[in-house]
Amino acid sequence: LLAPEQKVVLSTDSGAAARTGREAVENPYLHLRNYRRNLERLGFPTEELDNGGSDRVIDALVAHGDAAAIAPRLTAHLDAGADHVAIQVLPMAGDPLPALRELASALNIGG
Repeated sequence: LLAPEQKVVLSTDSGAAARTGREAVENPYLHLRNYRRNLERLGFPTEELDNGGSDRVIDALVAHGDAAAIAPRLTAHLDAGADHVAIQVLPMAGDPLPALRELASALNIGG
């Protein structure tokens, strides 16, 4: 079973989405040795993992935009062989359910 996790921020305000994503990635992930080592193995230099992570790191780890822009990032995992994709919605404010509903609609799942 291969089930990657994908963080998403449903927002077309790229600055606000990046800030939300950076907060979620920096603490705890960028402070954990095993995550940093894995990111380094994937080609990210150490300096891009410091100080909250570079924009390139955050963009690679957090999909953001509207549901139509995020959906291909999620299906790319399935196309690459994943059996399931765990979606971690990073809500801009409060309840993540509206974002999940929008994503479900863009992915043609749910009912």
